[in-house]
Amino acid sequence: MSYILCIETGTEVCSVSLSKDNRLIQVLESDAPQAHAKQLAVFIDDILKSNGLAARQLAAVAVSEGPGSYTGLRIGVSTAKGICFASNIPLIAIGSLATLAAGVAKVIEDKAGLICPMIDARRMEVYTAIYNAEGDLVSPVEAKVVDEHSFDSFLANELVLFVGNGSAKCKDVIAHPNARFMDVRHSAENMVELAFAKLQASDFVDVAYYEPFYLKDFVVTKSKKNSLGL
Repeated sequence: MSYILCIETGTEVCSVSLSKDNRLIQVLESDAPQAHAKQLAVFIDDILKSNGLAARQLAAVAVSEGPGSYTGLRIGVSTAKGICFASNIPLIAIGSLATLAAGVAKVIEDKAGLICPMIDARRMEVYTAIYNAEGDLVSPVEAKVVDEHSFDSFLANELVLFVGNGSAKCKDVIAHPNARFMDVRHSAENMVELAFAKLQASDFVDVAYYEPFYLKDFVVTKSKKNSLGL
């Protein structure tokens, strides 16, 4: 039996799931303010205890690698590395956008068209990529400022399903008739199959040196109060 603990903290949702042999057993999640800092360790402890497991009995820990929230990713990866190091188990990294695309691919009946997951990167910028309806990457992960023509080359030929917390703000901008929008929650539940495939392939990252895929450099904004000498 292969138990995998999955941790998704790349967005506002703090989500933890437990699977056994590619089957979801349980998921705990919250989008409450500061949930990553307050709830992640609690969720992990609860989900292991409620299933009678110790961390050392896990086959691996899978964590969202990004792109996404700097703070969320740091908390998630640090926690995952701590568990793996202490229990001497492997670490699996899974792209946040790939997880979102996988969640969509398993619920849509029509396997035609493309999936465009979007994670909010503030203003009109998103972290995004293009996947086919099977969840395979078609166009690479990038940070993109969205305007009405951003996805014309894809929309000209087929339907594109836009999903994720960055897609809502793009709905009024991308008005092409081939554009569709779907509300899909970011969840560690959607990491299960991807994590199991990586476990079988022994596709692990180095616990000591692994860092999240931030995609963009972290920018510190100066407080207005400080600039006013307050």
